Amino acid sequence: MTGTRDRQVRAIRLGRRSIAALLLVSAVGVMAFGWPLLAASTSGLAHSADAPWLFAALLPLLLAVVVAAIADSGLDAKAIAMLGVLAAAGAALRPLGAGTAGIEPMFFLMVLSGRVLGPGFGFVLGSVSMFASALLTGGVGPWMPFQMLAMGWVSMGAGLLPGPDRLRGAREVLMLAGYGAVASLLYGTVMNLQGWPYIGALATGISFVPGDPLSDNLARFVAYCLATSLGWDIPRAVVTVTATLALGPAVLKALRRATRRAAFDAPVTFGS
Repeated sequence: MTGTRDRQVRAIRLGRRSIAALLLVSAVGVMAFGWPLLAASTSGLAHSADAPWLFAALLPLLLAVVVAAIADSGLDAKAIAMLGVLAAAGAALRPLGAGTAGIEPMFFLMVLSGRVLGPGFGFVLGSVSMFASALLTGGVGPWMPFQMLAMGWVSMGAGLLPGPDRLRGAREVLMLAGYGAVASLLYGTVMNLQGWPYIGALATGISFVPGDPLSDNLARFVAYCLATSLGWDIPRAVVTVTATLALGPAVLKALRRATRRAAFDAPVTFGS
């Protein structure tokens, strides 16, 4: 009985095709977020005002390919039901603090769900939850696919943390709280990269200057983060840590009980 309870359950088993799709969209995502710092000063991309819009149009297509590949590799009816419940819960949590000093309680649920249900489920859940919350709050815009990808990374990363079959109890909760804090800060940083190029025309000391050396733009970006978003990123991390420490044990227990009862690993049979 103990071995059955401790065994990690994956709602989605990632195959080669879905892993390849995840790696592809993550690589393109790194380019989409980091092109202002990655593009050479002599390249056309560094001087193009259309680059953010190009990536904003490309990312939804790639996300759709990833979700389709993961679904094709084993997203059955039980996993879809679990995904719908958790995505609805995440979408409902986000408006509770959206726009208020970075208070976003959905982060702790995405981290805990990714931890219990695995990286494949976590990526889909993070993306779908952010999409649903954008529809719920009216936050649809060119930034939405970037938010979907970033939240997918947050939840997927929780599923890749070490020791899912052995590390339980207080140590696991502390690890998840630490991961949630770091992920909350990194989420704000990468989303800053998404919006930073749009203020280039302001010609301030913190704006993106196309074609400038990497060191100069990187210094401006750090100043931009400190001046504009740190007041949101730190409260987001604090809320995630607090919610994980306070509610984590109960939520982890509930999620694991639900996955055992769902019996994702059990083969589907039909009676005569």
